[in-house]
Amino acid sequence: MELDFVKEMFDAIAPRYDFLNRLLSLRQDVYWRRTMITALDLPDNAAVLDVACGTGDVMIEILKRPGKRKHIVGADFAPGMLKLAKIKLLRENSGSRVHLIAGNGLCLPFATDTFDAVTIAFGIRNIMDRKSALISFFSCLKPGGKAAVLELATPGNRFFLSLYLFYFSRLLPMIGAFFSRHMKAYEYLPASVINFPPPDRFAAIMKEAGFTEIKWRRLTMGIATVHIGRKPLAGTSPACDGSGQ
Repeated sequence: MELDFVKEMFDAIAPRYDFLNRLLSLRQDVYWRRTMITALDLPDNAAVLDVACGTGDVMIEILKRPGKRKHIVGADFAPGMLKLAKIKLLRENSGSRVHLIAGNGLCLPFATDTFDAVTIAFGIRNIMDRKSALISFFSCLKPGGKAAVLELATPGNRFFLSLYLFYFSRLLPMIGAFFSRHMKAYEYLPASVINFPPPDRFAAIMKEAGFTEIKWRRLTMGIATVHIGRKPLAGTSPACDGSGQ
């Protein structure tokens, strides 16, 4: 039921998704994606999987980086999002460097030790069984590979939090509904963010899934967070410093 609802919701808002992301975040979403890809420090010829790829913004950001990329795969369960991603990637002349597939983070059709990096931006909060999704990411990573999770969050400062919650719970749904004609999607968004675990708790879930060297960084006064975790090399002892900024 949850999967069907989210899939239908993202299909419905796909045509206005990019416009509303830029508008509602004041273009901060572009900066957040760039920060995530920079934090990954991808090597040349990296094989990268972008889960919940949406309209392809993370993959396009990777393509813009210097150095050769071996292979990028984007996976999403919403056909409307994949259709728009394909159009945008064609404009970038991505050629054979990028492949799009229909799929979700809980059931990835890849062998173990396939990718150098796995990314997911603004998608993990839509998966209730986050630990299972992270285990799936961990499995398809090569030893030493990294996972990057970018997600919206609630700021820690009390004064800013009150302003943020007013905007996020009152104004954002009205703006989103006006442009997308889909009120439920932009009522769902604040609820899903408010109920998402804080950075230290999410880092603990990453550790339970097997990741080590887990770090996180708060962005734009805490309204987004990027987490980075590594799949340990064979024979190394797991460790998690759980550090954040």
